[in-house]
Formats: sequence, C-alpha cells, structure tokens
Amino acid sequence: MSKPQVLICANPTKGVVWSKEEQKSKLGAVAEVFEFDSKTREAFFEDCKGKYSKIVAIYRHNDSVASIGLFDKELINALPKSLKYICHNGAGYDQIDVDACTARDIQVSHTPMAVDHGTATVGAYLTISALRQFHRAEVNVRNGKWKGGLIPARDPQGKVLGIIGMGGIGSTMARMLIPFDMTVIYYNRREITPACDFPCEYVSSQEELLRRSDVVSLNLPLNDKTKGSFGREQFSQMKDGSVLVNTARGAVVDEEAFLEALDSGKLFSAGIDVFPDEPNVNPRLVNNDKITLLPHMGTETQDSQKKMEIRVFDNMISAVTGKGLINQVQEQKK
Repeated sequence: MSKPQVLICANPTKGVVWSKEEQKSKLGAVAEVFEFDSKTREAFFEDCKGKYSKIVAIYRHNDSVASIGLFDKELINALPKSLKYICHNGAGYDQIDVDACTARDIQVSHTPMAVDHGTATVGAYLTISALRQFHRAEVNVRNGKWKGGLIPARDPQGKVLGIIGMGGIGSTMARMLIPFDMTVIYYNRREITPACDFPCEYVSSQEELLRRSDVVSLNLPLNDKTKGSFGREQFSQMKDGSVLVNTARGAVVDEEAFLEALDSGKLFSAGIDVFPDEPNVNPRLVNNDKITLLPHMGTETQDSQKKMEIRVFDNMISAVTGKGLINQVQEQKK
C-alpha cells in the first residue's frame, strides 16, 4: 500500500532547518514527503491541481508567505480535495483562515508548549529592561554619553506582574520573574484548574488586574475578539507609571492609544516584541526611547525552532496514521 502524501510548505531554499533527520526517519517512515518549490501563488494553485493533487497534510511555516501569501480563504479553497490537515509551525496561527478550513473539513494544528520557554524568555527580558530602562542605558554607553540624561528607573522587587492570558507562555514567564521578587496575578476567561504550581492569584476581571499591576504582560492570541482590544479604556485603568509588555501580537493593541499612554506618562515604559504590520514598524515607536523594541524574537533560537519543527511532525504523523491531531486549534475543538 502506498504511503499518504504530505507537503513541506516552507521557504523553498531552506525547508525544514533543524530537524531534517527527523523529517527523513520519522515523517518519511509513514508518508511520502514532497518539498514545496512553487515560486508564486498562482504556480502553487496550479501545482495543487497537478503534483500536489493527492496530498493529505501540509507542514506550514510563516516564511512560505514570501512565495504564496497567507493561507486565506482563496488559498484554502484552492487546496486539493484530498487535503485533510494543515499542521502549522507556530503557536499563533492568525495567518490561517481557520473558518475557511473548517468549512472544507480541513483540521488545523499549531505548536503550543514548543514556543513557551523561548517566548517567555523574551517577555522576562522586556520586563526587566523596561523597568530598569536598560535600553536607554545601552544606547547611551554606545554613543559615549555614559549616564547623561538617564533618570532613576524602577526595581522589579515588590512589583506586581499582571498576566493577561495565563497559558504556557504566561506561566513560564511568571516562573522566571517570581525569583526577582515579583508578585503574580493573572486574568483568563476562567480560573486555571488544577491551580498553578507556583504562587499566583486569579482575578475575576481584567479591570482589576490593570488597576493592581505595575507590569502588564499581554499573552493572548490574535483573533476577531482580541484585535485592537487593548486601547484607551484599558490604558486609563492602568496605574500611573506602569509598564506594558507585549509578546503576543501587535494588532491586539491600539497603537495610537499606546503612544498616547507613553507620551502622557500613564506608561513609564514598555517592552514590545510584536507589531501590527511586521516587518514594518511605526517610526514613532522606533524614535521613542521609553520602549525596548525587539524584532519578533520570541522563538528565534535553534532550540525553540527545532522543538516547533518536531511538534509539527508529531501532529502530521499522528494525523496520517489515523490517530488525529495532537494540537488541534481551539476554534475547531468541540
């Protein structure tokens, strides 16, 4: 019996980077693997009628956008009728139209847990840098200004860290920052059960979290409900002189309201790893030295990327061997 066909849909010049041996020995043992090489979106659509016409699963990486664009409704509807699974390399999957997939009975998975440590490390770094204003200090010393113009910053000790979205990343970030003598509170739609294995307090409203927190960390997915959901009302509820950290998605925050909060002093500083129109960054953010900026560095480590690649393989192998997806996206869970 022939093996089911699967497609690696990643940068055609790189494909899978850190787990080629696992691709060959594990995925290759249960599936016939095709390497994506379509140069344009139109060419990909044609290939879906030809050489990819029998694939049952796709390994999708964000870098495929450069060749074929987003996995939007148009692309989803152009996929071969045989396609049953899209296994995405990433915890966030806003580049995939999940509703269009569901309408076609295509199941989608992502890679939670694999990204937790790498992204949480970025969140912890941004928290410390924003509180201590290490970004300003580094720019100073590189420009020969020493401490000129610097003002006393703030210690993490005794501060309240409020996490909006206590999932894997938020929990890992909390564990990293508790040793800095920070107190952790969190807001989710519902309290985590069983309770977290580290000291933290659940608060029943986002407003209470904003009112009590010295540092607010955004760790929530981007979807229709969360897009632009953190705006003027939310900033007005925060403490004067507090800090915002965002490692989630840039579009969760109303950027104009964010800049106003920085200019007014409502925010002492911020740490930002994500932007609404990546790789483009608002020049007003770049020119504001109250912000520590990073170019979406959450999973830019060999370790995280290898874990993500292998997690995609695990989902594909489980799916094509009849066991279903391990990490199906929340919107498709019944």
